[in-house]
Amino acid sequence: QLQLVESGGGLVQPGGSRRLSCVASGFSLDAYAIGWFRQAPGKEREGVSCISGSGGGTYYADSVKGRFIISRDSAKNTVYLQMNSLKPEDTGVYSCAADSLLARRCVLARVYDYWGQGTQVTVSS
Repeated sequence: QLQLVESGGGLVQPGGSRRLSCVASGFSLDAYAIGWFRQAPGKEREGVSCISGSGGGTYYADSVKGRFIISRDSAKNTVYLQMNSLKPEDTGVYSCAADSLLARRCVLARVYDYWGQGTQVTVSS
């Protein structure tokens, strides 16, 4: 059974940092594209960042470029999202998603097959 579990969310002050983790079970993340998405209250889910399959590229939404870093640890079957210089508008439920057909080149669209439950990130003083 393919499963994704996110962790690392919480309350953080503006300007602070947070690292989210997406742990996969039942499959190898190296063969999948992984995307991070977020949904703020009253807004649609939006793509934040994605990483292609092993050896592939990374992509970022303009709103987080230069502040967020996505990375993969194959040994731990985990993808991370390092979030720096956080702003109140970064608040939302962050979810990771996986798709094997996108492995060569990930996208920031909501077309992934497998999704985690999400973790809440709140940026507030």
